[in-house]
Amino acid sequence: MELTSPGRVVVPAREGRAVAVAAGRQVRVADLDGGQVGDLFAFPFGDVTEHLSASHTRSHTSRLFPALGESFVTNRRRPILTLVADTSPGAHDMLIAACDPERYAGLGVGGDHPSCAENLRRCLAGLGLAVPYVPQPVNVFMRIPVEESGRLAWLPATSRPGDAVTFEAVMDCLIVVSACPQDVVGINGHLPTPLAIDVLPGRGHLNEGLDK
Repeated sequence: MELTSPGRVVVPAREGRAVAVAAGRQVRVADLDGGQVGDLFAFPFGDVTEHLSASHTRSHTSRLFPALGESFVTNRRRPILTLVADTSPGAHDMLIAACDPERYAGLGVGGDHPSCAENLRRCLAGLGLAVPYVPQPVNVFMRIPVEESGRLAWLPATSRPGDAVTFEAVMDCLIVVSACPQDVVGINGHLPTPLAIDVLPGRGHLNEGLDK
């Protein structure tokens, strides 16, 4: 896989897309129509045994989600992405696992319902890669407040058309974004819509290649 050129990659509703980003380059995830959750996964380029870890990031920042200027870290506690800009209302989540076929079966949905877990696996398979398990994603635009009782509330995303979250790669990395297919629980207003990944011009050079 080669370094992704600056430009926009549209992530169709219910699907996933991958980009390869050099250290120092910024990546923006934009909500095109508003009210859409995106599951973001990140791996050091060429090594999917290491991944952005929500749990390690929470302990690193002592926050449920990093503040501007703070980093997301991997399961080896190495910074991989830094949050550099956010034009959305600022509601994001790092508590909820990626939706998967078992989640939809539990919600009473039969058949081959798309899921963020399968979107990740499909994107990686297209690059000749596979993961033994699906890491917990960074759920941009997802609104899951923790109530005083300790329960989680599943609320519709409040992101507006064009709202975006921008990350800077701390290391050469592979980023996968899934436009969450969830249409049973109302986090997407029961109507999934597309996202976009904008790879921004700037410094950065990918150090190593990855054989497809």
